[in-house]
Amino acid sequence: MSDAKTRIEDTIKANDVVLFMKGTKSMPQCGFSQRVAGVLNYMGVDYADVNVLDDAEIRQGIKEFSDWPTIPQLYVKGEFVGGCDIVTEMTLSGELDTLLDGCGVAYSKDAADKIREANA
Repeated sequence: MSDAKTRIEDTIKANDVVLFMKGTKSMPQCGFSQRVAGVLNYMGVDYADVNVLDDAEIRQGIKEFSDWPTIPQLYVKGEFVGGCDIVTEMTLSGELDTLLDGCGVAYSKDAADKIREANA
């Protein structure tokens, strides 16, 4: 796990926003990854995507690293945010906007509002 842990830490430190997911931001390979990537893409968030299907060590390592059993996993400024359900709830409540604003991460406030309007 130490090599995987080092690679995970390096990726999280090198990028303001990281999504460990199944597939890629342009081609998610599970519904949960698709939902989170879809939110980030729609909101125009610049993020690194890590396809856990390409690397079994990272796939298991990220679960141990975060002590969170499922994928996708979103990190903002080095901090674990959560998985699909948490990111969805944060998006709909406006908490994700607050987090991104507080961390200085650029995104489209209009797109975030449209997501909330569509789900009201």
